Amino acid sequence: MNQIIVDTTSSFRWKALGWAVEQQTKADGFVAFLNNNHIKYPNDPFPNRLFIGVKRVISFSNNDAFTALRQAHDEHPSFLVGYWGYDLKNQLEALTSRNSDRLGFPDVYFVEPEWVIDFEADTAIVYGGGDVNDLLSAIQLFSEKADSDSHPGQQSKSTIQCRVTDATYIDTVQEIQRHILAGDVYELNYCIEFFAEQAALSPLSVYKALNEKSPMPFSSFIKLGNRYVMGASPERFLKKQGNRIISQPIKGTIRRGKTAAEDAALRKQLVNSEKERAENLMIVDLVRNDLARSAETGSVRVDELFGIYGFQQVYQMISTVSATLRSELSWADVIRNAFPMGSMTGAPKIRSMELIDELEVSRRGVYSGAIGFVTPEGDFDFSVVIRTLLYDAASQYASFSVGSAITYDADPQQEWEECLLKARAIRDVLENYLH
Repeated sequence: MNQIIVDTTSSFRWKALGWAVEQQTKADGFVAFLNNNHIKYPNDPFPNRLFIGVKRVISFSNNDAFTALRQAHDEHPSFLVGYWGYDLKNQLEALTSRNSDRLGFPDVYFVEPEWVIDFEADTAIVYGGGDVNDLLSAIQLFSEKADSDSHPGQQSKSTIQCRVTDATYIDTVQEIQRHILAGDVYELNYCIEFFAEQAALSPLSVYKALNEKSPMPFSSFIKLGNRYVMGASPERFLKKQGNRIISQPIKGTIRRGKTAAEDAALRKQLVNSEKERAENLMIVDLVRNDLARSAETGSVRVDELFGIYGFQQVYQMISTVSATLRSELSWADVIRNAFPMGSMTGAPKIRSMELIDELEVSRRGVYSGAIGFVTPEGDFDFSVVIRTLLYDAASQYASFSVGSAITYDADPQQEWEECLLKARAIRDVLENYLH
């Protein structure tokens, strides 16, 4: 570890990311950037951290990705960074995924990076085996003009489409409500995909624009060869710090107002919404159950219920659940016992996932999985992959999905409008690049 006093302002962080993307041009080139946008968040947001290059690619050749990552970490404790895709559910339960894989991301991908840079107040803390001064000098000398990303107005002619119509969406919500009435589930998170074909995007420029329009505490950018993740997530899946584990499910969304008075009224509306509180409470109960599988008896507690947090586009209802990890379990057991997150499935979880595969028409893949890192000490932090654009530069296919929790008393038209609200930031940014 090297601690270097440098300019760690936002401009330097973007320069470092631009340099990293330019350097990692090979087929296995890897960059991951976590960005908290200096947003205050209970139990702290992501660190401002950049991972560059591949020292070791973790092998997931067996059918237990969680054990494989733990074993790789045990063999050589180090930073590991990557993602768990939603379809790992098929390793955990007797489930399948029937929809086509249009993006081609691996179900799970983690690396030990060559370099890790933490951007703190006025200091860059650098982890790696090379010459730190050479690394920082190369970043300082990097010119934004050398960035291969072009500007809006110079992109491909394409349109954003939705995989389902509004009428089909409403019919599906009503079908979910029939399942609820029959007692199959209490709540189900139903998601829909928006996509663009023949989209010649410049991922770093798109990510910068998305981050400016919708700054989030769990913002992320991943370059995995020719595939990219551009995320603006507000939600934490799981965090482990010492023997404390934390989950912060989000259920409850409302737009921000155009005036201070309207904004306050909308916030109050969300606070007092019986429907949103009921949805949130159902998922809190599910999360309590998930954490209990890894926790010391009696240690699971709800630290905050129905917390309201404001972001640039929306207000969100966030609850915080914590527990103490049992000493005989590993950090990987915690993730396995809670994956995939209840806020993206429903309750009960297994039956919800079965219905999701029957009713949705797109494979989720990375979406509604988890992005994050493991430290050399075995701590970790993972966000929920929502409000995220996925892009395959080789096929020029861009995709983002949104969803909402469907309950028996949900209004199908209002749920459709909530999906459009959640899609707005990515859609607005993407439309600037598609002419």
